[in-house]
Order: sequence, then C-alpha cells, then structure tokens
Amino acid sequence: MSERPSIGLILPVGGPAPPPEAARMYPDIDFFAKGLGLKTMNEQGYDSVVDRIGDVAAELATRKPDALTLIGTSLSFYKGAAFNEEIVANIRTSTGLPCTSMSTAVIEGLRAVGGKRLAVATAYIDDVNQRLAWFLGECGFEVASMMGLSIEISGTAGAVTDAELVALGRRTAEAATGADALLVSCGGLRTLDVTKPLEEATGLPVVSSMPAALWAAARLVGHDGRSPGFGRLLDMRNA
Repeated sequence: MSERPSIGLILPVGGPAPPPEAARMYPDIDFFAKGLGLKTMNEQGYDSVVDRIGDVAAELATRKPDALTLIGTSLSFYKGAAFNEEIVANIRTSTGLPCTSMSTAVIEGLRAVGGKRLAVATAYIDDVNQRLAWFLGECGFEVASMMGLSIEISGTAGAVTDAELVALGRRTAEAATGADALLVSCGGLRTLDVTKPLEEATGLPVVSSMPAALWAAARLVGHDGRSPGFGRLLDMRNA
C-alpha cells in the first residue's frame, strides 16, 4: 500500500469525479471514480447496469488503488443479501483488491452504533423500499417504520434539501415505536451535514449511505474511519 492510500469508487451514475463527501471526510485519502450509467432507480434500471460492475471494477483496478467500493445502496441490495455478497466477492476475485459495497457498509454501520430496530428514510419508490425491508430483515434488523421520497430518476436525489431530509428523518423516527437507530438510504442523498441535526432532533444514531460507504472504504485501507463532527458513527473509535 502506498504512503497515501487510494480508493476506487464504482458509481451508479456520474464520475470520474468522486462524490464531494469523500474529500471532506478523508482529505488524507485519494479517491477516483467511474460511473455505470444508471438511468433509473428501479429493477429495470439496476438490471441494465449490474453486468457492467465487473468491467468498471477492472478498469479502476488498472489505476492501482488500495481498495474498491461499489457505491449505490439499492443497486447492491435489490436482489437480497446473498446477491450483495456475490457482487462483492466477484469484484474481490476479479481484481485481487479489498472491496466492499454500500449496502455492506450500511449494515456494518448500523451494527457499530447498536441498531436493531430501525426507522428507515429513503429516496426510493415503494418497490425499492420493499426490497430494502427484505434485505434488512435478512441481515437481522427489524424495520419499525419506512418512508420514501419516491425518486426514480438517477442523479436527482442530490437536489433534496437539508431541510427536506431533516423533515423526512424526523417523520420517520416519530412513526417508529421503539426504534434504536435511523437509517437514511440512498447514496445520492447529501446527508453529511444533516446527520448531527437529525441525531439531535430524534435522539437516535443516524447511519446514511454515502458516509457509511466512505467510512467502510477508509477502514479497508488502514484508516480508523473517524471523521469527527459528522455524527456518532464517524465520531467513534474502533467501531
């Protein structure tokens, strides 16, 4: 591993620039990215790009990163937990690099903060929400409430404002009797600056897709994952 580690990001849409959260959270790590060209966040959209993941991973591997990460929560959970694990295993086998997925990172983050019964706020349409509930159940979590924004066009979730995200998170938490964590799912939602306000408003630890994915990726390259100021998960040592 080089003195300054690097991580390749397989993005559902966008690239080659990495998401802005990466440099804010981990300025001591180099990130680079390539997109899959996902058009819609639904089963047909995911099916249209999932076979390209290996090719994009191989292309990123030529730049000799220290690890690879598949960004896109719904892209990796939409066919269940075994499918997510298969994708990660295939990337690891084909590139020889440590790797993870956004869905795996979310699960690791929820376990790190002690979440078991969840309030779940998402960007998704109902069908994708149902698939997420199934995936979370397979991974040992209970969904106490789930609310989505019904966003189906890829690349548009970033337009959701901080105020809208906080309102969605609060509504979802209020509807979840006995919840011990709040999950905000969709890598396109810009959640980094709303995590602490949501934790203060709900009293729950918050795990969200993009910060969790970058946290897990950083840990693959020897970083402790801490990025203080962005909520309980990123404040923790040795999570």
